[in-house]
Amino acid sequence: MADKVHDAKGLNCPLPNLKAKKAHKDMTPGQILLVLSTVRGSVADFQAFSRTTGNELVVHSEEGGVYDFLIKKS
Repeated sequence: MADKVHDAKGLNCPLPNLKAKKAHKDMTPGQILLVLSTVRGSVADFQAFSRTTGNELVVHSEEGGVYDFLIKKS
C-alpha cells in the first residue's frame, strides 16, 4: 500500500522522474511512493533513480501502457 501517489501519466521524459523526486523529498523514511507513468523509458529512469538515491524500487509493472512504480524511501 502506498503512502503517497504521484500521477505522472501523460508527462514527457524527464518530468515523471523529476516530479517523483520532488514528491519523495517530503516523505519520511519507510514510506512508499506510487508513481504512475506512461513513458516507456520510466523503467530505466526509476531504476537509476533508486540506485543513485539509495531508495528501494520495491516493484514495477506495466498494464495497458501505464507503468507503476513503488519506491520506498530510505
